[in-house]
Amino acid sequence: MAKQAFLSPRRAYRETIRPHEGETTFQVVLEQTDLFVTARRDLSTPMLDHVRELRGGLKSYMLLTPGFAESLTPVPPPPEGAPEIAHAMVRAANAVNVGPMAAVAGAFAQFVADRFVSESPDIIVENGGDIYMHSTRERVAALLGDPKSGARLGLRLEKSDFPVSLCASSATIGPSLSLGRGELVVVRSKSGPFADAAATALANLIDDARDLDLVLERARRFAPLGLEGVFAQVDGKLAVWGKMELVALT
Repeated sequence: MAKQAFLSPRRAYRETIRPHEGETTFQVVLEQTDLFVTARRDLSTPMLDHVRELRGGLKSYMLLTPGFAESLTPVPPPPEGAPEIAHAMVRAANAVNVGPMAAVAGAFAQFVADRFVSESPDIIVENGGDIYMHSTRERVAALLGDPKSGARLGLRLEKSDFPVSLCASSATIGPSLSLGRGELVVVRSKSGPFADAAATALANLIDDARDLDLVLERARRFAPLGLEGVFAQVDGKLAVWGKMELVALT
């Protein structure tokens, strides 16, 4: 497993985000959850309450379910009455043969965005590189493969594409566990938990650039499950499949 190269808690990429006219950005932080949100108005207070509720339910479930938080492989479905976020994480992770915590960041991003879209039809929730978006206009999402040089490529999203999730996994950026050596894998899906889990599963396949064909083959297998597109980068080589309209960033 490759050593994490960029572990700074300062997420400098957030400083480059510029909201459109009529939008604002704000941060919601509670324990390990650190959300950066773009919305039509500041919803930080009620959003913090919702995050606290989501975290409380999930933490209680994990305390009562030994092995849930540590497992790197699928776990049994939660019982009826378990928090819906736990159900969503397990469904997504089991579909691509990873542990449930591989889906947690994408799940939080979607659960928060879906909860507040009625109050802000334009809402983007970014959770450590995992994003869930509702939007009434075209957007471009940056793909950050090298924090030193910044994002050079972006993914164009049309109005008809929303809602959508873009979730990333990396062996060289951030503290998240990856069993491969890929610099960046980004998965596009309508489901935040699935995009997150699938990004982890695909990133785990990468040892070097020769594995990019395997990533694309596995991504095609995941398509019936909800994968809409994938971007992968390792050793300066790129692979792209599906609904991924890339644009150069200036």
